[in-house]
Amino acid sequence: MTETRIPQRYATNPVQIPGMTTDELRATYLVPDVFVPGEIRLTYTHHDRIVLGGAVPAGAALALGGYPEIRSEYFLEHRELGIVNVGGTGTVTADGEVHTLVKGACLYLGRGIRSVVFADAGDAAAAQFYLFSAPAHTAYPAALVSPGEGTVRELGDQLTSNRRTLTQIIHENGVKSCQIVMGVTELHPGSMWNTMPAHTHDRRTECYLYFDVPEDARVVHLLGERDQTRHLIVADRQAVISPSWSLHSGVGTAAYSFVWAMAGENQSFDDMDAAPITGLR
Repeated sequence: MTETRIPQRYATNPVQIPGMTTDELRATYLVPDVFVPGEIRLTYTHHDRIVLGGAVPAGAALALGGYPEIRSEYFLEHRELGIVNVGGTGTVTADGEVHTLVKGACLYLGRGIRSVVFADAGDAAAAQFYLFSAPAHTAYPAALVSPGEGTVRELGDQLTSNRRTLTQIIHENGVKSCQIVMGVTELHPGSMWNTMPAHTHDRRTECYLYFDVPEDARVVHLLGERDQTRHLIVADRQAVISPSWSLHSGVGTAAYSFVWAMAGENQSFDDMDAAPITGLR
């Protein structure tokens, strides 16, 4: 077991929201430094015991080890892992099997894989691997999905500024997992809302990684309860932890993309409870 530790975010409940300052909201729900060159940077949230973070090889291979917080000899001893590359082409070697991930590719690794190594693949841009992990009760086979190969759903309307392409990758009718549901959404030019109406799904925690946000743009991420909404101002390649009780939606000052990932009670993507904008405060 390595000596490296994973910072922990403890579970919260709705009654805490009204009294939180902006700094407290950001410290609780925003993960600002997901990608650090030459590091694997992780965060452990007690909401559904999710671990999320990033791996940036930056010219040197990085091995995913065990951590005291998960009490495992190796990372995937009791867990599963979804990986999306949001940078240049890279490789993930899992127990000797090499998987090449271009930007937008997703790799699922199941429980029991002992060795996971991240590396660049000679691309001009460094690979940036986004990691999302949840506890697993059994083992499913590794699966690599290239961009455009998942279940693609065209959603929204240009008239309401939320025209978007949603690709489901790890889900009940796609790549099999114990509880991870994961995919990528890309907003069309001129669209800024990532979902509307906002919604909750009391049975799953969801984490967002916003990427391809222009340097001079930001995403306003909505959270909280219907009658106690709050917001976070989110920059490129920052992540948000959204508890099961919290609504979520967001609007950007320019088009962007995001990785959405969930874990919890079920894997039904459409199990959600709408929160129409007319009822929000």
